Amino acid sequence: MPVVKEREYRALAAPLSAAAAAKRIQTDYYVEGYATTFDSPYLLFEFSDGWKYYERIDRHALDGADMTDVIMQYDHTGRVFARTGKTKSLIIQPDNVGLFVCADLGRTDAARGLYQDIEAELVTKMSWAFVVAKDSITEDRKARTITRDVLEIKKVYDVSAVSRPANEETEISARNFATRSYEQIQAEYLERRAKLLKLRTML
Repeated sequence: MPVVKEREYRALAAPLSAAAAAKRIQTDYYVEGYATTFDSPYLLFEFSDGWKYYERIDRHALDGADMTDVIMQYDHTGRVFARTGKTKSLIIQPDNVGLFVCADLGRTDAARGLYQDIEAELVTKMSWAFVVAKDSITEDRKARTITRDVLEIKKVYDVSAVSRPANEETEISARNFATRSYEQIQAEYLERRAKLLKLRTML
């Protein structure tokens, strides 16, 4: 996928689809992870003079973000392996840790190939592409650091399994759901969401 100028790129337990619920389909190609983490600064790059540039995603940055029709890719390169739109093979959900992602990679041969790479732990990290609505910059001359706090995100475009992430705290892994029904996955998701909403009301 060609890099779009205004987008920023940073190199899941939930129900997969309504159709799967109706047919009680179980997938052997389920993956989950975090496309980003909240409130934890990560090093984006280091200048030649020793200055370091960090980024931190505020835990409320996604509260008003547009997260419709998000796609899942590998290294942001254009091929779609799952999506939140019509196929509903991808779910993204902010939680207390970060942007939680889950996907069914059993829809195409290419997606199953990505699943195999994740299962073999050849691919273990994630990234995402987004547009920032509001941020702030803090400079610490003594520590020779610059920290960008992303406070509001306007739009999330994709989440991506990546070979080299910007944020080393991200993760993606394969999960075997062959013995678990969609209803079990949905119940865990609803319990997780209830805990998250309860936590937010306490903040």
